[in-house]
Amino acid sequence: MAAVAVEPLAARVGATKGSAYWHFPNRDALLLATVERWEREHLAEMRELVRGESDPVVRLRLIFGRVLVECGGGCAVESALLAAADDPIVAPILKRVTDGRIRYLEDLFRSLGFSVEASCRRAVLAYSVYLGQAQLRATTPHVVGERRTLLDDTLVALSAHG
Repeated sequence: MAAVAVEPLAARVGATKGSAYWHFPNRDALLLATVERWEREHLAEMRELVRGESDPVVRLRLIFGRVLVECGGGCAVESALLAAADDPIVAPILKRVTDGRIRYLEDLFRSLGFSVEASCRRAVLAYSVYLGQAQLRATTPHVVGERRTLLDDTLVALSAHG
């Protein structure tokens, strides 16, 4: 994953390449520590975002609102990780995060009254929309347009029965 190279990363945090190797014996160790930290922080952030909210539609709104309205550098990180999905260090962590997100979405759709099968399909659809919106926001934000309207349309489409 070229996005996590020792020298540019060290420069961004005001360190030298040598000091980075003091903490990490090689690039793979740095990459592993980086994606594991992303996993921990991202999952904690998402849990905090919906903490205390029992309404599944409001939870969906918060999750999608995060990527459509508030997403900053996190979208770029997510896009870089997805682009590196075949990297043997990134792949298992990306799989855990993806599986966990889809399971969470399945639970939300079941709490909205969808069957297990429909919840599975909607969870995959919702996650696909989430990733697509994150990608558009990171690469071509002008395409996303009026974000609040898009958020409303997305939630109506995902939560509608029948």
